[in-house]
Amino acid sequence: MASPTTEPADPGQVGRRRFLTYLVAAPTLTIATKLTADAVAPAVAEASIPTLPQPAEILDLGDVLTLSGVPTAGLLVLEMTADGRARLQLPRCEVGQGITTANAMLVAEELDLPLDRVDVVLADARTELLFNQLTGGSNTMRSLYDPVRATAAAARARMVAAAAAQWGTDASRLSTRDGAVWAPDGRKAGYGTLAGPASRSGLSIGVVQPKAESAHTLVGTPTSRKDARAMVTGQQVYTLDLDVPGANPVMVRRPPTINGTVKKVNNEAAVRAMPGIIDIAVVKTGVAVMAETFGQALDGKEALDVTWGPGTVDGENNETIKKKLHDATLPFVVPPLLTQYVDGEFDFAFASHAPMESNSAVADVRDGSATIWAGLKSPIVAKQTIAQELGLPENQVTVHVQQGGGSFGRRLFFDAALEAAHISQAMKKPVRLMWSRIDDMRHGRARAASHHKIRATFALGQVLTFEHRVASVETDWSHGLGEILTAFAAQLPVAGNLSFAQTVFLLTIKSPYNFGVTTQLLNEVPLKFHTSAWRSVYSANTRGAEEIMVDEIAAKLGKDPVQFRREFIKVDRQRAVLDKVAELGEWGKKMPKGFAQGIAVHGEYKSFTACLVELDARDPKYPRVTKATIAVDVGKPVNPRGIQAQMLGGLTDAISTTLTAGLHIDKGLPLEGSYSQFHYARQKNSPPDVTVHVMPATGDDIGGAGELGLPAPVGAIANAYARATGIKPRSFPITFPVDFDPFPR
Repeated sequence: MASPTTEPADPGQVGRRRFLTYLVAAPTLTIATKLTADAVAPAVAEASIPTLPQPAEILDLGDVLTLSGVPTAGLLVLEMTADGRARLQLPRCEVGQGITTANAMLVAEELDLPLDRVDVVLADARTELLFNQLTGGSNTMRSLYDPVRATAAAARARMVAAAAAQWGTDASRLSTRDGAVWAPDGRKAGYGTLAGPASRSGLSIGVVQPKAESAHTLVGTPTSRKDARAMVTGQQVYTLDLDVPGANPVMVRRPPTINGTVKKVNNEAAVRAMPGIIDIAVVKTGVAVMAETFGQALDGKEALDVTWGPGTVDGENNETIKKKLHDATLPFVVPPLLTQYVDGEFDFAFASHAPMESNSAVADVRDGSATIWAGLKSPIVAKQTIAQELGLPENQVTVHVQQGGGSFGRRLFFDAALEAAHISQAMKKPVRLMWSRIDDMRHGRARAASHHKIRATFALGQVLTFEHRVASVETDWSHGLGEILTAFAAQLPVAGNLSFAQTVFLLTIKSPYNFGVTTQLLNEVPLKFHTSAWRSVYSANTRGAEEIMVDEIAAKLGKDPVQFRREFIKVDRQRAVLDKVAELGEWGKKMPKGFAQGIAVHGEYKSFTACLVELDARDPKYPRVTKATIAVDVGKPVNPRGIQAQMLGGLTDAISTTLTAGLHIDKGLPLEGSYSQFHYARQKNSPPDVTVHVMPATGDDIGGAGELGLPAPVGAIANAYARATGIKPRSFPITFPVDFDPFPR
């Protein structure tokens, strides 16, 4: 039961958003916030002639995600407890991006409460939060910045009102600090003692406004993550750390090709007789083995003799995929007649998400109900799908969202949760499911391989046209916007997934330059690999390839790469980060033979970044980034230290996938089965000298950061490689041998 506690705020005070806050029936103060239907109008980006505004400059994916949540009135719940702590239920998933700390900072700021007295917990799947419980698109801080502030501001107002009522004084004479309400005469009342009185529904608090941003003392300051110590000391609780009674270890024997099927288990009795084996069950994805320990479950599944049916891409390998992508690339429109031009073609391999925590889930499906625990970025559609597949009413399925050990887009899919539910239903026991590292890399999700053709024409020092054609293996969008309706739409046989792909492409890909007639088009090949949006989705490859071409156009025009970019960049904020890295990174300084600098820029989700690297390519087969300088502008930096971490993560992903990390496909399955084979950057591959400069708040809307940091380093590293070696990089990763013995299938 809830009742309104505030009037709608002045739209001019909280961006363009308006909120109603509600008092939830509880013994202590619990407040929910509702975003009103006229709340969010996307900002319109400015564009300069001659290049017309692209769709992503007018309405980007983050705008769509926020707008899609408006009809469901994003509901946030903040509790004040009797021990003076604040507890925010966050309808998103923490997978390492630092959103629990950033949102705790917003709460602490508005409540004048020490940060260590703010707890942020992950909300269970709540179907009523339609469109508002999807973690992706660099959207969490963009969509929650105003609602969280409004919710905490309402809680603070109720604390003040409760103290005023107790002391018989006017609330306007009271102030807050250090988790207490203070009177001018020195009296104070802690939030813990006020939590009960503040929960009274008859308490009047009038109009509530969040603090002016100019009054912030915590938001905007570099802050270490609240969960950092727990993570590095092993105290952080992940899915398989949960103590669920009766849930025994389970592993699955998977087919030798992607989406292969089980035809027959030939030695089930012998495996059941092995030490520790508790149960065996055939499910859609393979043969599940439950044992007393994970070691026994691993031994049991390896001992299984299974006759397999075919998969969906059994005949595919790197060369067949490349040919299909080349053939699927759309043609250019502008012929290079009477103008100078440059053409370029680029190939990018599949790249595993490879989160440190492999796929896992705990499930208990018994007595007509199901309870699931897993790291889930789309928990609503997970709950709905599990209910549908188990034949249960949705209200009999409970999905607890756990903190995940990495994702990069992987946990948009809930394969482990669904698989664990099927196994638990089949075995009639609670299960603790873990995918092996080999299975996670071979049968898990990956960034789709892609091919790129780019042509730029120019004359009289001006770029007249810029055409980019992208052909990609189909990226799976079957999670929709995180609920069953759009998920179903994405699975429609005609244009379902493709329409999602085209929409995401158009809402994320844009050129930062005035390059005349600019067209960027995507065509996807429907090969049924296990793919998912990988960090920065289409931008890493698309914008990375474009930044390589920008250097080559500049060279054709006889211009310095930085000066050329400065001349053609559309937006001042984009130019400012370029200038900053050129200054901090000492662009143009002399380098020894075999060394070179490279530079690139990128803008996405209303944020901007630039990257300058120094590369040692004395041995062209083993290049190493030795120094990186990054500047980033997100409009409103809530936690600059968290933004620096995001940029460092993007740099590391770029070093990996540009130089060494990819998947070789052979007979429908990746050869790589562990980190020793998937050559993601090690500590020795990280540059010893990295500077990430966070630009001060600009007064613009808050932008995204999670996916922003990857594309510019991809271009910068490739450009440095070309300059150091004289070799134009066209296929990524640059160093990509099969220098290992693949694990058996």
